[in-house]
Amino acid sequence: SYPHCWRTDKPVLYYPLDSWFIRTTALRERMIELNKTIRWKPESTGTGRFGKWLEGLVDWNLSRSRFWGTPLPVWATEDYSEVKCIGSVEELMAEIERSIAAGVMQENPYRNFRVGDMSKENYSTENIDLHRPYVDSIVLVSSKGEPMRRESDLIDVWFDSGAMPYAQVHYPFENKEGFGQVYPADFIAEGVDQTRGWFFTLHAIASMLFDSVAFKNIISNGLVLDKNGNKMSKRLGNAVDPFEVLDTYGADATRWYMISNSQPWDNLKFDRDGVDEVRRKFFGTLYNTYSFFALYANVDGFTGREEEVPMEKRPEIDRWIISLLNTLVKNVTESLEDYDPTPAARAIQEFVGENLSNWYVRLNRKRFWGGGMSEDKLAAYQTLYTCLETVTMLAAPFAPFISDRIFTDLNAVSGRHEGSVHLAQFPAADPSLADKELEETMSLAQRVSSMVLALRRKVSIKVRQPLTKILIPVLDPATAEHISAVKNLIMNEVNVKEIELIEKTTGLITKRIKPNFKTLGPRYGKWMKQIAALVAEFSQERIAEVEAAPETVLDLGAERITVTPADFEITSEDMPGWLVASEGKLTVALDITVTEELKAEGVARELINRIQNIRKDSGFEVTDKIRAEIEQKPLVADAIARFAGYIASQTLAVEVRPAAEPAGETVVETDVDDEPLRIAVTRI
Repeated sequence: SYPHCWRTDKPVLYYPLDSWFIRTTALRERMIELNKTIRWKPESTGTGRFGKWLEGLVDWNLSRSRFWGTPLPVWATEDYSEVKCIGSVEELMAEIERSIAAGVMQENPYRNFRVGDMSKENYSTENIDLHRPYVDSIVLVSSKGEPMRRESDLIDVWFDSGAMPYAQVHYPFENKEGFGQVYPADFIAEGVDQTRGWFFTLHAIASMLFDSVAFKNIISNGLVLDKNGNKMSKRLGNAVDPFEVLDTYGADATRWYMISNSQPWDNLKFDRDGVDEVRRKFFGTLYNTYSFFALYANVDGFTGREEEVPMEKRPEIDRWIISLLNTLVKNVTESLEDYDPTPAARAIQEFVGENLSNWYVRLNRKRFWGGGMSEDKLAAYQTLYTCLETVTMLAAPFAPFISDRIFTDLNAVSGRHEGSVHLAQFPAADPSLADKELEETMSLAQRVSSMVLALRRKVSIKVRQPLTKILIPVLDPATAEHISAVKNLIMNEVNVKEIELIEKTTGLITKRIKPNFKTLGPRYGKWMKQIAALVAEFSQERIAEVEAAPETVLDLGAERITVTPADFEITSEDMPGWLVASEGKLTVALDITVTEELKAEGVARELINRIQNIRKDSGFEVTDKIRAEIEQKPLVADAIARFAGYIASQTLAVEVRPAAEPAGETVVETDVDDEPLRIAVTRI
């Protein structure tokens, strides 16, 4: 029953020490609340192991009795009547100078260090070293003139790990403006044993410093066990040499086995036979399918550059495999965006083994054997080429080497893509070639555009003025797919730089919900007061669930009723710097913040419009080159400085420059943003 070291099996001696603590218990409840906003994979780790740890949180023992590490930046008088915690080198330098002035220290050991100079040369150990033993020689002075010596302890190394989001960019001493671009992290991953280590220290420091999370999404990796489910250990002789496995089976097979065998957060029972099976069954099948294609394509001279056979002219089996391929793209994309790679890998493996090789190729071999390049044979080649190329792009994150080899071999002949598969765009699913699907997609694009343009009119922002972003919450994969298919069209139509599709609106868009008495009244009239009271207590998460689900069951205590989204009126509120509009299930949020660069680009677009009007009114041919001079005014100065090349490219101008007195073939008095402006255009 006596505690022993888990590494050496020797008895462990425990004895009490004085320590420094961070009072994390003061923020326990807030840390629990913030944890609920993180997407945990698996969710049970966030609510269970990590959540329970937060619920039972004790104060953080910060200090360690060590020599190597980050010294505790705390100086105290002998009787601890005065304590100072130093927060920066600049503050430390100032305190050293005070100590020298008081006669406590004779000289500044860091006198060659220049405060504010962030160069590596300045931070060399020749100028400054904040570790032991050097920092121990620094003696500060109290407000009463008493010497203050540093506490000898170091800081817990897990504090260092939890501070990495800030340390990596030297925040807050540098990169304050761009810090929001790297914090909080979109995604992190580490072993489940980090629940009380890195995961906690990241979360604790972020909560205490910024009342924020340090990461938005997390995969808590499980452990790799031996094939019998026992923990690997050199001492027990059941450890697997990873380099030997890689040499024997290759990195692709090893990676694919580990991802497809179990989800990353589950423990993996590693079996070498399983790796070999993946190598034979999946990668062997994939490469054999490619070899079949390459053999006959080379015989027939198929290049992949031929004119595409229309899908409606291809046989049913071609349309079937292309349909399954698009379903595969859709499913894989959804799995990866949900931080769940295992179903994606399994779906690719099933498609290659069961559908592409065992069904499509097997049933269509004779189409590749026929003499001459008929339309039917060309359709078969094009269909199989599309499947192989798309599969390699889907599989690239899991199996980077064979995917790149097959992809580059295909494109060495077709020339459809340049370079590596890892530099190509990830495939996007085409859900259907049916006109009805296309009409729905375009209808959605029109609705989004109409709503955004109405928001622009609401605040009198012209369409020529670029804006940064549209946020569109997507309640179902079909909506996301439709919007993605027409993303560029919408951005061009409403002149925004980016469309971001978000699955969760909590913290971004505040929604309000109330019962729809017209639909609920006839069905549940006597329960309307209870329904209204229950709905009034809905959280943002609950509103999102009701909005997304086809049906929801409400527990009224004495009665359980079933409702649909149509039974509620859900509206969205404007956020600071954003305008929000809703139409049915569709919600869009428009960022109306106009930065200086966006303002300049908007003015540049106005200038393009004016110059194009001058060209048209002057009877110029569309191919005529021109020279443009624009009256020199503060309003247009930044636009010309930043976007002169863009203005020239859009107006066929060989030169666009500001001038105090514009002169040329045609001089026009116009205005930009209600400010008079003269523009001269000369045909050359």
